[in-house]
Amino acid sequence: MAGEKGPLATLFNGRKMSPVQRRIAHYLSGHLTEVIFLSSVELAERAGVSQPSVTRFAMVLGFAGYPELRRALRPLAMGGEEPAEPAPPPPGAAGHCEPVEAGLRGLVTLHQRLRTPEDGHSEGHGDGHGDGHGDGHGERNGDGGQRGLAARIADLGGALAAAEPLPVLGLRSSAGLAVTLGYYARRVHPDVRVLTGGTELADGLHSARRAGAEWLLAVMLPRYPAEAVRALTYADRLGLRVAVITDRPAVPFPAEIVLDVPVVHRPVTGSQEAAMALGMALVEAMADAAPLRTRARLEEFDRMAEETGAFHEG
Repeated sequence: MAGEKGPLATLFNGRKMSPVQRRIAHYLSGHLTEVIFLSSVELAERAGVSQPSVTRFAMVLGFAGYPELRRALRPLAMGGEEPAEPAPPPPGAAGHCEPVEAGLRGLVTLHQRLRTPEDGHSEGHGDGHGDGHGDGHGERNGDGGQRGLAARIADLGGALAAAEPLPVLGLRSSAGLAVTLGYYARRVHPDVRVLTGGTELADGLHSARRAGAEWLLAVMLPRYPAEAVRALTYADRLGLRVAVITDRPAVPFPAEIVLDVPVVHRPVTGSQEAAMALGMALVEAMADAAPLRTRARLEEFDRMAEETGAFHEG
């Protein structure tokens, strides 16, 4: 944003901003002493943009999220020095910092969405199949806004807690997260079946459905394995309701419920921290939905661990 005058010149000049981001920058320039007391949701309302746009704006300026930007603006608004740009990493460390920073950005974005009553997405959320599935983000509020992510996690947690058995699917790069979800979900759910591929993947889905399964929880992170897409298609044909943790709201495979989080895919590695945090929030929602069963199962687990010496007490 070239040509910016005044106290925000250090932050704005030389930045490539979208029209939406320029709108936020313009609002900050004229309301700096007000902005330092606003939440990201409040700033979005005043600037006429979405809340995720405010988070992305802060990241464009080099901050992990809006709270960090607001802290940097406070001394300036109170008559202090111009805010310094985020300190660059030590020489040679940039490549190591990048994956960590990507993970932090994902967590900040997830945290903001969990604190927002309505979802900030404005684009369509269909599953791309036109087969009558839901919009991917659950029901809307009466005023037309998307229900918040936290409310949808709570609803799905209740549904999964009541579903027996509960198959959890994840292949390739998603397998580790599926295994971790399955491990913690077994603490509070009596029958969790983790499916991570192989020649018996279809058999596992069919067996779960025959045993009374109503839901399939799938982790589908990029790149989407063709085998996993076929498995979700088969699960849909079996009549299983599919909920997915993935990286975008509109997905190219069957899914009734889509919980999307920021995921960075690189040629060698990827950043899945936000997906892991969302998965843990979903397990907590399952536990909250059945508190008596959760307490009994946790006590039983502790007794088993003590009797068998499951954990080293070093």
